Amino acid sequence: MKKISLLGSTGSIGTQTLDVIREHPQAFSLVALSCGVNIELARNQIKEFKPKLVSVAKEEDAKNLQREFGKEVEFYYGDAGLVEVAKSSDADVVVTAITGSVGLLPTLAAIDAGKPVAIANKETLVTAGHLVMEAAQKKGVSLIPVDSEHSAIFQALNGEPHKAIDRLILTASGGSFRDKARHELQDVTVEQALSHPNWSMGAKITIDSATMMNKGLEVIEANWLFNTDYDHIDVVIHKESIIHSMVEFHDRSVIAQLGTPDMRVPIQYALTYPDRFARPEGERLNLAELGKLHFKDLDFERYRCMKFAYEAGKSGGTMPTVLNAANEVAVAKFLKGEITFLQIEDVIEQALHTHTRQANPSLEEILAVDQAVRARVMNN
Repeated sequence: MKKISLLGSTGSIGTQTLDVIREHPQAFSLVALSCGVNIELARNQIKEFKPKLVSVAKEEDAKNLQREFGKEVEFYYGDAGLVEVAKSSDADVVVTAITGSVGLLPTLAAIDAGKPVAIANKETLVTAGHLVMEAAQKKGVSLIPVDSEHSAIFQALNGEPHKAIDRLILTASGGSFRDKARHELQDVTVEQALSHPNWSMGAKITIDSATMMNKGLEVIEANWLFNTDYDHIDVVIHKESIIHSMVEFHDRSVIAQLGTPDMRVPIQYALTYPDRFARPEGERLNLAELGKLHFKDLDFERYRCMKFAYEAGKSGGTMPTVLNAANEVAVAKFLKGEITFLQIEDVIEQALHTHTRQANPSLEEILAVDQAVRARVMNN
């Protein structure tokens, strides 16, 4: 039985990870989890899955839960609690399903503890990809992608030599506003932005999908995961989200991974790799019923966040850290109604243009830049 430590148990990826564990009780058990402030859902998860270690966001919640569950569960809180869950000695694999750069330190802690990581927290690699990959290589730790796009590439590359890759092709749904021209986005609402046509995701990632920053972050993540430079990573809009991504080889053959839009499939594959478990309740892909699949080129002027992501990724150093930090704060401001949808791009652009790039930053330098950018964007 594989023992799982889950960071972000109450979010979209976290709850679907628990679905997979629930569907295969003989194969998986949950030994540790972390959550934020959704304590009622966390309480139900603790009762059902009986983890021995739990971390929550607030100290008060940790104390209340400790009184409720007694010695059966050990409770922690805050950033230190995330690290405790990540390095849990009982875990065979750590699933990083939390959103944002808060995932960086626990991911590094899991790697340092020698734990394989099923990584769904793209911001970790965006913020400090060089440190994470170096640590994983040093410790001999596997990073198995959970994002549907990177899982698709990972599967397409099985058994293929790296030297045969010509380009990686990430597919993008286009998000909530894929059928709108840029001039129609000026007055869109939060509710409209949160209405994704294909996927059920958390608020932050849904907004990132609408701006296409989500795909920009995935481009940077792909650069690190698959050791492929940016000139060989392309993005194509594919509104059905059936082809999850593709690899084109230098003989011009293309291998694509297809499936219905169900995140439990890549989650399960990350947990069972190199094996595949059955999903008898999963929806079959019926291409005859679909009839057609649609694709179109990505326009950098329409989706300016994609342009920012490529530029920051190519520049390297602390620029991706700035990109991610500014985006996280800008999205939070939009969700609160403090800025408009298109102003998310303006906030990110200003943060990038006012930052002086640092090459090969240490962890301390990355954390300092991250906090400085957040403070500056928050106060503007």
